[in-house]
Amino acid sequence: MGIKERQERDREAVRRSILDAARELFVSEGYRNVSIRKIAEKIEYSPAALYGYFPSKDDIFYSLADEGFRLLHDVDSSELTSQFAALEPLDRIKAIFWRLYEFSRQHPQYFELMFVDRSVPRISQAYERFAFAREMKSHLVGEIQACIDSGALPSHLHANVVFRLLMMGLLGAAMMRMSDRLGAGEDADALARDVLSVTLRGLKASPPLESIFVDVDCVPAETPAGHAS
Repeated sequence: MGIKERQERDREAVRRSILDAARELFVSEGYRNVSIRKIAEKIEYSPAALYGYFPSKDDIFYSLADEGFRLLHDVDSSELTSQFAALEPLDRIKAIFWRLYEFSRQHPQYFELMFVDRSVPRISQAYERFAFAREMKSHLVGEIQACIDSGALPSHLHANVVFRLLMMGLLGAAMMRMSDRLGAGEDADALARDVLSVTLRGLKASPPLESIFVDVDCVPAETPAGHAS
């Protein structure tokens, strides 16, 4: 291994240490309560050294959020894609959204940062660096629109509103499980599956909804537009 390759490997190892330490601190202490100095202390580096990797604490969060989105939407394997394609439209929507709930179980720290902690920076303020996440959301909204176009869901529904309703239901189920708010004997997984099934059945028989769609990509940055829009 050459000197340049070794330097790149060492730099990536330090960057990984920073992100891992920050993720743990952000979740255990809350984003607003963690400073660059505290992250540096955890990995026994100087704050000045961390600024050589990330210009700010917000940039550390954005890097973690990008990792989280890629973990959440890691469905590119040909086997999984073919499995989804073989499903009926509504069953495909269920399967794709179930990924969100599974994500909360498999990567709880990323989930909490991206969807629970209200003090983290708004992802809509870093529009350019989250093109990947926007593409994934657009794909999912397109799947919902395909259900509407095929008649599996009523034509008066707006695909983006359906997206929000399903997201809200599953986020609620995941947060109830993560915060230990369920009673003894309650099955969080069963509740999450029921949330998906009941919401979709309700939408199939739904009259026009009161909810409207607001394109958060067009909302000014200072407006609270939500975390993982």
